[in-house]
Amino acid sequence: MKKTYSLLKCSLTLTISIIISTMANSQSTVLLQTTAGNVKIRLYDETPLHKDNFLKLVKQGYYDRVLFHRVIPDFMVQAGDPNSKTAKSGQALGDGGPSYTLPAEFVPALYHKKGAVAAARKSDEVNPRQESSGSQFYIVEGTVLSQGQLDALERSGRHPVFTPEQRTVYTTLGGTPHLDNAYTVFGEVVEGLDIVTAISLSPADQRNRPVSDIKIIKATVTD
Repeated sequence: MKKTYSLLKCSLTLTISIIISTMANSQSTVLLQTTAGNVKIRLYDETPLHKDNFLKLVKQGYYDRVLFHRVIPDFMVQAGDPNSKTAKSGQALGDGGPSYTLPAEFVPALYHKKGAVAAARKSDEVNPRQESSGSQFYIVEGTVLSQGQLDALERSGRHPVFTPEQRTVYTTLGGTPHLDNAYTVFGEVVEGLDIVTAISLSPADQRNRPVSDIKIIKATVTD
């Protein structure tokens, strides 16, 4: 009888562990409430280090009140510098973050299509392992490319052979393929892509910081 009880107890413990693990893995969507509108992001399971880190920071309120401190039309919008919460007008931003970086998680199937969410990082000269910033991220705005432009990227050696899917996406939706396999893509915008476009078009200074602050009011895990 004791042996049966022990087996049942172990089985119950295992079941609970599986349920908890499944619930944790299901937490993959984050809502960014910004002064320009709402943006919903789905995080990829294929990049677990970046996914778990982003969820941790969101739950800590790390992204609440940070600015989009760098915006470039037809390219991307960037946020996640904690120093931006108290930044004065015109102050240079982009160096802030936690006291750690993340190992790169390059996944060939995850690429820089319009709406992709990727980790910012320091340049190769000072960051040869291409490790990601602990908090800063960017959302791809990009541009639509021609088949000829994709062919040129392949011939130059700046990009592996594009898959049929990548060619279709980059020539219709658009993106920034020259960043593929150099920056970790760990999510994508599933709602609010028009908001990202609007943010990217905001008037900016010589450092590409918006003249009028655009803020993440609050970031929350939605599921």
